[in-house]
Amino acid sequence: MYRNILVPIAPDHGLGVTSAIDVALLLADGEGKITALTVAEAMPAYVTQLLPPGLLEKTRDELLTALRADVGGVKNIKSKVVIGHSGRTIVEYADQYGIDCIVIASHRPGLQDYFLGSTAARVVRHAKCAVHVIR
Repeated sequence: MYRNILVPIAPDHGLGVTSAIDVALLLADGEGKITALTVAEAMPAYVTQLLPPGLLEKTRDELLTALRADVGGVKNIKSKVVIGHSGRTIVEYADQYGIDCIVIASHRPGLQDYFLGSTAARVVRHAKCAVHVIR
């Protein structure tokens, strides 16, 4: 089993969150840690300087509150919100924090995914740890 599991959850996730968390709980070692992670897309500096003071912090707090609600009060799951490009940031977070398994929900791929690649596909291609994709 795995000792340090990451469950990326998109802010506009839709279905699959409960399934991903359920799988992570099954895969976790007895003392395994699970982190639910939401990645908020970074905004260009020229946009952020036009925003009212405190708006970014308020938005980040709202995302964290929503993430905790999505986790549904399951004990021993840490919730975290970071800023960046979703696919790249998930892989970097996994490398930085010693994640040994990523459980990620994915939609059915459409034609656009074959040209651009979905977040799950990018994570699968670049992660150095095991990746379980939930559909």
